[in-house]
Amino acid sequence: LVPAIDALRPGIQGTGIHEAQTQRHYELVARLEEVLARPFAELDAEAVAINDPAVPSTVYSDPGGQANRRLVYLSRYDADNADGNNNFFDTGMDEGLLWVRVEIEGTDQAIESLTSVYE
Repeated sequence: LVPAIDALRPGIQGTGIHEAQTQRHYELVARLEEVLARPFAELDAEAVAINDPAVPSTVYSDPGGQANRRLVYLSRYDADNADGNNNFFDTGMDEGLLWVRVEIEGTDQAIESLTSVYE
């Protein structure tokens, strides 16, 4: 009986892990939708003020010390690669196009999207 119960233990533990991952996924999607619902000009101004895709926005990110803290990154995006350097965040970033990333701090869970002024 003990070996049979031990064999079931990973399945039971996996359920808890799946539940936590799913909850974080929906937290990411919710924040992304909240951010994308903001006026484009507001998001663009924040992206320009930060001027670094590796620095999270303090305006849209959760406060520090919060469990499952969501960090929001904003940047203009070089979609057409007109400068030919194959770097989407270096030079030649397009006005009217923003990259948005939301991640759970300290995890590999993240979601990204592009948004534009043209709707």
